[in-house]
Amino acid sequence: MKLKTLALGAFFTVALAAFSQAKKPTLMVFPSDNWCQKKGYMQTFDNQGTTQEIPDYTKALLNDENLDNVISKINILMTDRGFPLKSLSQTKKSIDKNSAEDQLIQSKATGASLKESPLDRLRRTAKADIILYVNWQVSTVGPKNTVTYNLVGMDAYTNKQVAGAQGTGAPSFSAEVPVLLEEAVQNNMDNFCAQLQAHFDDLLENGREIAIDVKVFDDGSGVDLESEDNEGTELSELIENWMAENTVNHRYNLSDATENYMTFEQVRIPVYKKNGMPEDAMGFGRELRKYVQSLPFNIPCKLLNRGLGRCLLIIGEK
Repeated sequence: MKLKTLALGAFFTVALAAFSQAKKPTLMVFPSDNWCQKKGYMQTFDNQGTTQEIPDYTKALLNDENLDNVISKINILMTDRGFPLKSLSQTKKSIDKNSAEDQLIQSKATGASLKESPLDRLRRTAKADIILYVNWQVSTVGPKNTVTYNLVGMDAYTNKQVAGAQGTGAPSFSAEVPVLLEEAVQNNMDNFCAQLQAHFDDLLENGREIAIDVKVFDDGSGVDLESEDNEGTELSELIENWMAENTVNHRYNLSDATENYMTFEQVRIPVYKKNGMPEDAMGFGRELRKYVQSLPFNIPCKLLNRGLGRCLLIIGEK
């Protein structure tokens, strides 16, 4: 009986150790768009002629004394639970150093600049798996303060929500927002972390979800997606066959296609490359570009970044 008890105890010890060592997603904490809007930390972005209003994280970090402390507190809470974190402020500093060089990059054939929103650039640089958006509001009644919070986990590649927690903390004499927030979120953190881990486990098993657009640039060669190789197979079919062979469990969706473009969505790719580095849409797209350029059509291809989870392959332009 004693041996059985010892064996059972050893089993649970090993199981607990294995769980604690499970591969976890890399996280990055942002203030929510709603919080930035209410605080006036917004900026305009010219997205190919369309003006968009987006959060100004640099301004928020420089001017709001609570933001950096709140992000640091959430980072600590997640680190204590074994999740690796990327720093918003440090990533911003790294990007700002290189922004001038990026503005000089243009398409050789068309002269089109490579437009990318500040948020897309942040995500691409950090390569976090999940973005945590935090929003909070402090209310004061007499000598006590309460904080109402909303914490949302979004897949950095698809912008789909994968976890959420919200609530209001108990009244407290503390006036420090990070302390109030820590007290408020404690009851929901385990469930929130379980949601994050469940999503990442699905990615490890079924692949990360991205999208790839394929378009034909009219360079006068006469080649389009209906052009046939020496065996009578159309270029679009060759591309789709490659996609089936290289996606995880052959999972992808060809949502739209003509002789000039193809749109692949729900494309499942490995989370990591063979060298252990994170895979993204551009990395997967480069392999597709190499394949298309190896075909007997003798056409150049250009790959454009559209964020972590999307890229554009232009056939007929370099």
